[in-house]
Amino acid sequence: MKIKIIFLMFVAVCVEASCKKDFLNHPSTTSPTTDNYYTTATQVNGATGILYNNVWGDWFDKAFTSVGDVLGGTVTGTAGNSQYNSFYNFQIQSTDGLVSSTWNSCYKAAGQASVLIQTFKDKKTQVSGSTDYLDVGIAEARFIRGFAYFYIGRTFGDAPIVDNPLDLTKPGAYLVPRYLQKDVLRFALEDLQAAEAALPEVSYQDGRVTKYAAIGMQAKIYLYLKDYVNAAAKAKQVIDYANGPGLGKLGLNPDYNAMFTSSTAANSHNIENLFSLRWLASMGWNGGNRFSIYVAPQPLVHPKPTGANGYSAVVPSIDMLNPATGYEAADKRRGWSVMQQGFHRAEWINDNFPTGFTYDTTGKATDDHFIFTGTRSNIQKYIVGTNRTDEPVTPDGHTSMPTFILRYADVLLIYAEAVLANQASTSDAAALDAFNQVHNRAGLTKLTAITKADILHERKVEFAFEGDYWFDIQRQGFTEAQKIIAAQERGTLDGNGKLTSFKATLTQAQMFLPPPQSETVQDPKLLEPAVPYYK
Repeated sequence: MKIKIIFLMFVAVCVEASCKKDFLNHPSTTSPTTDNYYTTATQVNGATGILYNNVWGDWFDKAFTSVGDVLGGTVTGTAGNSQYNSFYNFQIQSTDGLVSSTWNSCYKAAGQASVLIQTFKDKKTQVSGSTDYLDVGIAEARFIRGFAYFYIGRTFGDAPIVDNPLDLTKPGAYLVPRYLQKDVLRFALEDLQAAEAALPEVSYQDGRVTKYAAIGMQAKIYLYLKDYVNAAAKAKQVIDYANGPGLGKLGLNPDYNAMFTSSTAANSHNIENLFSLRWLASMGWNGGNRFSIYVAPQPLVHPKPTGANGYSAVVPSIDMLNPATGYEAADKRRGWSVMQQGFHRAEWINDNFPTGFTYDTTGKATDDHFIFTGTRSNIQKYIVGTNRTDEPVTPDGHTSMPTFILRYADVLLIYAEAVLANQASTSDAAALDAFNQVHNRAGLTKLTAITKADILHERKVEFAFEGDYWFDIQRQGFTEAQKIIAAQERGTLDGNGKLTSFKATLTQAQMFLPPPQSETVQDPKLLEPAVPYYK
């Protein structure tokens, strides 16, 4: 099967990375082998650095948004855009390119992590001195693999698990079955538990995962599994650290907007970041952040000095812009996350906006001066503006913004929801404090009791356009998820501002993506009922 190729391609190249000060710089060395390589922490760190970057490129290209936000209804795909339409309409097929992109990227990341885990374990038997640096490398790789399988389990449900890629070289082993979703998630948890045990409390390099990133990711999985006791316990470990030994090292970033519009604020000592993918504009299609290409408005990035394209292929949905269902009137996150008529940034200067970019829909068309999308809005998150010395945006649209996978705000809301558990509401002081820290940062008045609806809405507006909301809907179960989707307005405005309404219908079959047809053709076992992984 193709998954075998995805995994085994790394066996030949896993020793080709070394590292400079920035862990995304990983030039190859001369004919390294496991016998003469991975003898220093620098070499190991160089190899694991790749796990934060280009192995995720195909997924982050469009699938990241399609799965988390198009399905979730926080964005609307441009009408007639075939790449997003099946997600917009809940008509996903096994032949869809974005299904393959998601599958391939997740297994590519898991595969490279697995190869490094085995390689570092083997290297430990050859080293006479301390192997602590290899233990950290193993833990870092297990964290990435754990996240990859968590994403696989949420997205595909039942799915293959490959612990050691070399096992695929055995006769007949290329036919890998699907394993039960609960076992995929257990496998992810075991990786994260191992990562927790060996990762440092404080990152040895800015942007690397830590012990508390592993604990926080476990909390997120436990919440998904509705194991509220463990979700609360794990989230509390992170919160206690942030309020104690980690005070000033971990917490909410006081500048939400800068965290999403400045690569410096996002990447450098960002206390809210627990785990993010890291991109460099200079790496272009091999490791730059592509988000701006698909969501930035054309009059911002097309004129010089940037000279890039901004396709506005996905834009904030009417559902997100409606104060009754999305950002309420007093929620500052609307202005921090969305561009609408009159939006202005003085530092975003280009040839057509010498005093700063202004979002202007009055031209009723999109060109290098005006913008006219189907919801009269654009996503602001992850957009850094125009190319300038301290904020490069390449002519092909790449930036150095990270992609946040786990923020401290998530841990706070996980804790609040886990304490609530199956109750109708809670006034628990610790749960309220966690919830209100996030809520108050947005300029909203604190609540004195919270319900499941309160928490899900808070998650919707806090993490909009971050590729996550679909999973919050999905984990409510089919009946509730179907109601949430049916209530969403997914339509767009015509040229005169009249709404062309569209309400999607979710079916049980669309709760998870199907395995790609290109995989099932080569591995018919993927079409058979899932089997247990743990005997």
